[in-house]
Amino acid sequence: MPALLLVDDRSENLLALQAILEPLGHELVVAAGGAQALRTLLHRDDFAVILLDVQMPGLDGFEVAEVIKQRERTSTIPIIFLTALSKEDRHVFRGYEVGAVDYVFKPFDPEILRAKVGVFIELWEKTRQIREQAEQLAAQELDELRRVSAERYRQLADAMPQIVWTSDPSGAATYYNKRWFDY
Repeated sequence: MPALLLVDDRSENLLALQAILEPLGHELVVAAGGAQALRTLLHRDDFAVILLDVQMPGLDGFEVAEVIKQRERTSTIPIIFLTALSKEDRHVFRGYEVGAVDYVFKPFDPEILRAKVGVFIELWEKTRQIREQAEQLAAQELDELRRVSAERYRQLADAMPQIVWTSDPSGAATYYNKRWFDY
């Protein structure tokens, strides 16, 4: 199950986000600033979405997003910027330039925010399902290749004029070619 990363330097904003997103039933991980968010992302990359405040002391949201998008492990995690102050077009454009999928102004409608986050949770789950199916398919293909290779080896061994056999680590014979039986 994916988690949601909530990043804001104001504890009351984090508390409000938790109250809004809690009904979705996913783990809510909070970070009280950009540096803490980046430290969290060093250890985890199972986030369906990151809700990131723009105006924060130290590393602002834009700088945090740039670092997130530069790292291979985190570059595909969607970022939704949340802001009460940076409403100018240049800030919105910069948000999209650094990789945001949305730029939401505070105060926001809780139901709309939940719906937007819900879409990213669904996308994360579908991506995980596709990845698991691809891994299963690759394992099946590998098993088939091994089977074909073993059959090819047996045919080659049976066509040889020499006696060929194989054994397991304990020395017990596991295969004899046709020449062995003829002998």
